[in-house]
Parts: sequence; structure tokens; C-alpha cells
Amino acid sequence: MTKIEPPIAKIVPQVFENHGNQRIDNYYWLNDRENPEVIAYLNQENEYYKQATQHTKPLQEALFEELKSRIKEDDTSVPYFYNQYWYITRYEKGKNYPVYARKYLTLDAPEEILFDCNVLAEGHNYFHLTGLNISEDNQWVSFGIDTVSRRNYTIQIKNLTTGEILPTKIENTTGGATWASDNKTLFYTRKDSKTLRADKIYKHKLHNDVSTDVLVYFEEDDTFSVGVYKTKSKKYICISSYSTLTSEYRLVLSKTPDEPFTIFQERIRGLEYSFSHYENNFYILTNKDEATNFKIMITPENQTSVENWKDFVPHREDTLLEDIDIFKNYFVISERNNGLHKIYIKPWEGEAYYLPFNSETYTAYTTTNIDFDTEILRYGYQSMATPNSIIDFNMRTQEKTILKEQEVLGGKFSKENYIEERIWATATDGIQVPMSLVYRKDVKKDSTNPFLMYAYGSYGHSTDPYFSTSRLSLLDRGFIFAIAHVRGGEDLGRQWYEDGKLLKKKNTFTDFIDCCKHVINQKYTSPNHLYAEGGSAGGLLMGAIINMTPNLFNGIIAQVPFVDVINTMLDDTIPLTTGEYDEWGNPNDKEYYDYMMSYSPYDNVTAQEYPNMYVSTGLHDSQVQYWEPAKWVAKLRKFKTNATVLYLDTDMDAGHGGASGRFEALKEVAKEYAFLLDLEKITK
Repeated sequence: MTKIEPPIAKIVPQVFENHGNQRIDNYYWLNDRENPEVIAYLNQENEYYKQATQHTKPLQEALFEELKSRIKEDDTSVPYFYNQYWYITRYEKGKNYPVYARKYLTLDAPEEILFDCNVLAEGHNYFHLTGLNISEDNQWVSFGIDTVSRRNYTIQIKNLTTGEILPTKIENTTGGATWASDNKTLFYTRKDSKTLRADKIYKHKLHNDVSTDVLVYFEEDDTFSVGVYKTKSKKYICISSYSTLTSEYRLVLSKTPDEPFTIFQERIRGLEYSFSHYENNFYILTNKDEATNFKIMITPENQTSVENWKDFVPHREDTLLEDIDIFKNYFVISERNNGLHKIYIKPWEGEAYYLPFNSETYTAYTTTNIDFDTEILRYGYQSMATPNSIIDFNMRTQEKTILKEQEVLGGKFSKENYIEERIWATATDGIQVPMSLVYRKDVKKDSTNPFLMYAYGSYGHSTDPYFSTSRLSLLDRGFIFAIAHVRGGEDLGRQWYEDGKLLKKKNTFTDFIDCCKHVINQKYTSPNHLYAEGGSAGGLLMGAIINMTPNLFNGIIAQVPFVDVINTMLDDTIPLTTGEYDEWGNPNDKEYYDYMMSYSPYDNVTAQEYPNMYVSTGLHDSQVQYWEPAKWVAKLRKFKTNATVLYLDTDMDAGHGGASGRFEALKEVAKEYAFLLDLEKITK
């Protein structure tokens, strides 16, 4: 059998000097997606991947069919009621995209189809519709479409009475928009065409040419982004300006959209706040007064500046306040304590209480609660062995109704067949780091189990225990799956995030490594059977851990990995860079430059053994540019000293989120699973 040789990227040294330090980037030439040589190289890598994994093709196809067989193809969302209509999202058998529909007043009314995305997606390799926003008179809907996968949407408007889509096309937007109460004024967010930063809020008048749209607000600070929305009370249109550490809002009465916006509270570096409107007050979720885990304050709606804010729910050291939902008769707070969700319900008049949850590890969250005048709270609940349920909870009677539990087709699934655990590893500095595990109950702890550890660990994004029908394909083949709740997320509160960013970023990496060492010590697995997975900033984590402890893992899955940290953070023309300084630091400052250089995966590739690796990316990715993983793989090929496999799989049609159709996305999962099973010599 002829050995398949991987492509070798040519070396074109490019010298960079910063703070007296010289870097030579041999693969910088891959940064040009318009260069035919770059496209040719990516295609060569794709061809190598296909040929080298040809023997797993039957397994990939079998996995795809298996993954697909568990999904209810003709599925329907739980309807929600808003402004006289029931809204429904449904999927039809054999089709990739959703159908958005509504019914007037009652679920027995005739269905009115808003959008059939299967029709709209025809002729496009990628399609995504987002930002549906319906005018208060129920006649108009604005929506955004992206057919490239760079999260750059074109907004259009549809007449829901006639079905006509207006010729208006608003380019370079986030896709989101909001109608004022006059039903003819639409506010939307436009992006910078090069950096893709959301930096402008415009006002469009129905039936007017886009060229007459009025610029309402421009965010000059390139570390901030902007958005626009309407309060749940429908009284105010709000413009949000936000960076990692600081927020600022402007508002105008929705009934007078041509009046000037006024500032709610001007930005103060480090002050974060958001608010909900109820009757004559604003309720503010904020970190004011060093409230690291946030508190809730109240202020009259005509006195919004910070000196008028009064404590409403005080700060607690052990509890992170994440969100608030306000109803006519109830006040609901989403909290996180010791890494687990809690939902606190306070009648405006009466005793407060918590929703009861008894599991050791779970995820609970409020969902679509748009209706203001209701005593029903809708929330979701799931765990790693419990399918997602949507539940209506009567806040007055405390009765709950399970509206829908995610179906797992195939007839083989029973949650009684799986064990969930929450275990803790001791980190290098003595901190206890939690992990959520799931595995079949017939698995024995004898060090031979294949084990997949997942983590993200950045931006304060918490990775909560979640159910996955796809994951069953690994569990039923003997895998243990775990989420490491490493620092850099907010899993254990705001300080957990602060201790995993900027000049403490390496805690994220060492936490993950310590979690992996712990499960090995506890005989769940061994280095020959241990695998790690992460995407985007979690891909940075993957890149860091294989430089630090390459022999700890048999295989790595790195999805759209952010691995070229220095080059990206020094290039302020790349989407997201300037807004990321508060997360990673600004490398124009030598202290941050030196620290980034000490962990940047691409810059720290060295001559050593590396584990087997499957790396995926998308040519049109706007979050992590394709060239980061492409350069990383090219450098790894040059330096690694062992014969492990190394694959770069580039989707030439997709971006950061991968394929757009629900079944196409399963093909990507099947590739990843086949990679793992092949390494474990599991052929079926």
C-alpha cells in the first residue's frame, strides 16, 4: 500500500519586530485568501485528509446515519404567545432548515408561514436567517440573511399582510433590528466593512430608500461594539455600547423615535450594567461598588445616572447574579452558586422562593418569557443524561407543566443507563476545579476507558452540563465524556473568570491539565486513551496544552482554533481584535506581549512529539481567520518528531459555526467521532 504523504507548505520567512523581540513567521503568506496558492494549499490539505481517512469513510457514513436517526426530523418548537400571536418554529422531514410560522390568538387557528428557510436557502451552499423582529401592529417583519458565513447579514422587510418582501436591502449588518411603536421606524446595527465591528446604529423609515437612512449613533472607541433593542415593556428603544469590562446605554421613547437618544449612565471604565424597565423604575444588574458577582439596583426612570441608584438585591460573595426577568407581578433572578444554576422567584407582594432542583449536576435557565402580563415562567432543564425539557411553571400555584422533552429516537435510549458525576481536581495553586462526567453504568474504572475531556474557558462563558443525542454514539461505545469547568469561564462566579484572563490566562491551561491528570490518577482512563476537544478560544486551550504536556493525550480535536495569538492581537484590521484587548491584553504593551508570547500556541510549537490531531476550520470564518489553524498545522508538520496523524480539514463554504444545515452539521460531528474511534481501533 502506497504511503500517503501530507502536503508541505512552502517557507517564506517574514520578520516581525516588537519590543526588541524578533519573530520569524515562515507561513505568514497563508494570510491571503485571494491568493490562488493559498487556496491550492488548503485543497491539498483537504485531499490529504480525505485520502488518509478513506478507511474510515464507511464508519463516518454509519455514524452520520446513526446521529441522524436519533433526531426527530419533523420536529416543532414549543409555541410561545406574543402580542396576539402564537409563534412556532418547525422542521420538516428530510429538510435542513427551519420553517417559521405563527397562529392568531389560538393554536387551532390557521398557520401563517413567515419564512420557509428551505425555499430561501435554495442555490446557496450556506444559508442562515436571523433577527426576526415583528412590528407592534403585526404587519411587518424585519430579518437578516447571511449566505457566506461571515456573520455579515443583509436586512430585508416583509409585509405580513400581502406576503411581499420589499426591495429594501440593508447591507453589512448584524441582522438584528427593532421596530419603534409607530410601526414604520426601524433601528438596526451596521458593521464596519473591514473589521466587522458593530459600530453604527441607523434609523430606517419604511418604504424609504436606504440611502436616506439616518446615522443615530457611531461608536468611535474601537474596543466597543453596539446593539439596539426594545425593552420588554415596549416603552423604550435602547442602544447598548459595550466592551469586555464596560457598558453604556442610550434610550429614547419608542413612541417618539425621532427624538434624540439620552444617555442612561455614561461609561466609567470597569462599570458594567444592564437594566429592565418596570412601571416607573429601572432595575439594574451591575457590578457597581466592587460587586464582583453583580447586584441589582433600582432607580426612577427619570433619574438614571449612577448617583440615583439604590440597592435592591445586595451583592453576595458566593452567588453570581446572571440575569433578571421582570413580569407584571413577579421578579425572577437567574443565579449561579457553587457552579450550579438557581432560579429565584420574588412576587412583588409575597414571599420569595427558589425553584427546586435536586440533581448533582444540571443546567436550568429561563427561556422565552416575552409576555409581561403572565404568571407563567418558562424555563429549560437538562443534564448530561437527561434530555432537554421545556417547562411552564406557574409562579402563583408553583405547579409545573412539562411542555416538551427532547425526543431521542431509535428506541435504545434510557437515562437510567448512564451515570453522571461531579468531581473536583486540585489545581496547581490549590484551587478546586469541578468537572461534569457522564458514562454508561457498565463502565469500570480500570484505566482502559477512552475518555474525551472538553473545555472552553474564556470570555466568562460557562460551559454547563448539557445533553447531546450525538454524544450517545461515544458513550455507547465505551467513552467517558467530561466537561472541565476551568477558570476563564464564569462557572464558579465572576472571580473564576477574572482568574483566567489577561495575565492569569495560563490558569485556564493548567486547570485543564490538572483535571486530566486527576481522571488518570483516579483510573478513569490513561494517557493512551485520553482525548481533548475545544473550539475557537477552546482551540487556543488545545494548542497550549499540547505544547505544555504533549504526552498526556492520545488525540486532540481543535475546532476553528484561535492559535496565532500574537499576530492576530497585533492586527487591528482583523474582526474582533480591538474588542479583545480586555480579554487577552494589548500586545502593543510589552508586559502583555511577553505574556502572550509565553503561551501563544503557534509561537511555541517546538521540536517534540505531539498527539494525533484533527483540526477543522472554515474559509470564511470571521471570528478566527482560517489562516490561524492553517499556519499552525503547517508549522506542526515541520516540527513534530513522531508519526502521529495530523489533519487539517477546511470547509471551503463555511465560517465559524460550520455548515448551516442541521444534517450537514452532523457530518462534521461524524468526522470527529470517526477520528476518535479510529484511534481506539473501534471500527463499528
